[in-house]
Amino acid sequence: MSLRFDADCVVLDIEGTTSSTGFVVDVLYPYSRAAFGALLTERAGEPAVRDAVARVRELIGEPDADAARVEEVLNSWLDEDRKATPLKTLQGIVWAQGFATGELVSHFYADVLPALRRWHGAGVGLHVYSSGSVAAQRAWFGHSPEGDLLPLVGEMFDTENAGPKQQPDSYRAIARSLGVPAERILFLSDRTAELTAARAAGWLTAGLRRAGEPYADEPADGHPCTDSFAAIVPAPAAA
Repeated sequence: MSLRFDADCVVLDIEGTTSSTGFVVDVLYPYSRAAFGALLTERAGEPAVRDAVARVRELIGEPDADAARVEEVLNSWLDEDRKATPLKTLQGIVWAQGFATGELVSHFYADVLPALRRWHGAGVGLHVYSSGSVAAQRAWFGHSPEGDLLPLVGEMFDTENAGPKQQPDSYRAIARSLGVPAERILFLSDRTAELTAARAAGWLTAGLRRAGEPYADEPADGHPCTDSFAAIVPAPAAA
């Protein structure tokens, strides 16, 4: 059954929606864990690294925490799958390096890329909102198994430039940034709480319920759901 939406743009979650959570947890998390030590020592002077480390120290209330302590905290947050912004920033930096060197290649479910190309060709704007940093998002879409997908997507949002994903105000901020009426934006996510927050901001919503994903059995809370992008039909006003 197709799910048709009168939408001018689609905002995409990544983990569990376009891509496998298992890939993130089993490939990307260990990669960042192995790279944090060198990042915190060899690249400590870079502004993005320095600012993220300062934020870690602030969050744990230890202004004098050294690199080893910061690394310990980052790894504990990884174990908890905590969506801490400085963790995501530092992950994004090391992942971007891994993608650039060819050590990493991103993952997309088989139904995703054909749908994105179809929607893009139909004039639907495609954007991203993920807890992963914008740097990580750009690396992810720029280094897919089918090459550079960045020409398909427009704006990218994370918890730093938009806010937490379970708060309606974050979606209101994104709508303002896109300049698109809330009722013409479709959000795709595997998390019911995120979909509900988007709906509270006036967005259209659709849940992805992929077998084997951690939130596949969550109650839908009234959101239409599917297990494939192939079933989703966004229809822009100009179509």
